[in-house]
Amino acid sequence: MTATGADHDSAGATSRGWWWWERRRSAVLDIGLGLASAFECALEGVKFAGDAGVPVPAGVLFGLVAGAMLTTRRRWPVAVVLVSIAVTPANMGFLLGIVGLYTLAASEVPRRITAALAGMCLAGTFIVTFVRMNQSVDDGAFSGGRSLVLLFSVVMSLGLTAPPLLLGLYIGARRRLMESLRERADSLERELSLLADHAEERAEWARTEERTRIAREMHDVVAHRVSLMVVHAAALQAVARKDPEKAVKNAVLVGDMGRQALTELREMLGVLRSGEAVRADASALAPVPLAAVGAAAAAAAAAAEEGPCLADIEALVGQSREAGMVVELAVHGAVRAYDALVEQTAYRVVQEALTNVHKHAAGAKVMVRLAHRDEEVAMQVENGPADVASPDAGLPSGGNGLVGMRERVLALGGVFVSGVTDAGGWRVSAVLPDRAG
Repeated sequence: MTATGADHDSAGATSRGWWWWERRRSAVLDIGLGLASAFECALEGVKFAGDAGVPVPAGVLFGLVAGAMLTTRRRWPVAVVLVSIAVTPANMGFLLGIVGLYTLAASEVPRRITAALAGMCLAGTFIVTFVRMNQSVDDGAFSGGRSLVLLFSVVMSLGLTAPPLLLGLYIGARRRLMESLRERADSLERELSLLADHAEERAEWARTEERTRIAREMHDVVAHRVSLMVVHAAALQAVARKDPEKAVKNAVLVGDMGRQALTELREMLGVLRSGEAVRADASALAPVPLAAVGAAAAAAAAAAEEGPCLADIEALVGQSREAGMVVELAVHGAVRAYDALVEQTAYRVVQEALTNVHKHAAGAKVMVRLAHRDEEVAMQVENGPADVASPDAGLPSGGNGLVGMRERVLALGGVFVSGVTDAGGWRVSAVLPDRAG
């Protein structure tokens, strides 16, 4: 255990009354090992006192203090190993050395320090064993001969050093792996939580965008048709008694406008219903969602293909002429087909611009220009000042027309500009990229 980690564990455990131990069972284990080591060293201290010529109580006390150091193995593993190396010449502290070396290898102490202390343990055990075995041969206590002294010393030193060192390295690596996996799992959980929050934000954004798109479509469909219907109804009211034939013609136009508005609304609601059916199937987890999604996608694509296009702009201009507006249409460049969404957006821009003229500039002359360029299509609707002699149709305005046109054009990567002209009229200009190209 590193000094920093040990201090942290010590601070946390001290608040619980267990010094540097994190759990009670750790304290019980270390205290038990410390008592066993102290008892072993005390017994070996008796023999050490006799060999060293010191009083037996001093040897026993020395053994008790040295063996009790094992209780601090989690806090100071380096100190425990150093003590075990120091008492090796006294032929004591075998449990102290084995457990201390295991704890050192399993801790976060730098590997170079662990290797150095393990080498010292190996060398100390080998030297002490070799010296004592030679003394035993000289005393006749060992009859194996000097040829086995070296082999026995090597086996003894490796047996007391290698197993605890290798086991400690394995346990330490396993512990670090588990901590890494735990940290990775926590990190993954945090990432999943962030992804869930992000997905919720994107879902809310998608719902907002869908509501905006539906509102824009409803505005484009209803505003233009109803505006023309109001203009024709006003004309019908004005000529009903003076010119019955013109009144009938205006009544027919009002009916046509109403039917066209209902048709477009019905198509739009049909697409919305198909999308709701898909969401219902997906929430029920039925085995059909893929087919339902495919059907909804096909329905949406078909709705886009069947929607208004550039070829319908001439008819759109004709409807405004029939309502009494003076409109000129000029087409520049070679006419060609574009992506369905591009053509539909171009149509809606012209449609909404003409609707605004009906609302805000009654009797004004209008110029509609359509230009086919190499990689884009441009449209411009410009009207002069309102004719003060023309009666105001009294159409309400919510101020969403220009906003909707800008959103449509910018969504396709185009450019949208609108503003007052020098003559006192209004100009709407838009350029759309040829996405099909």
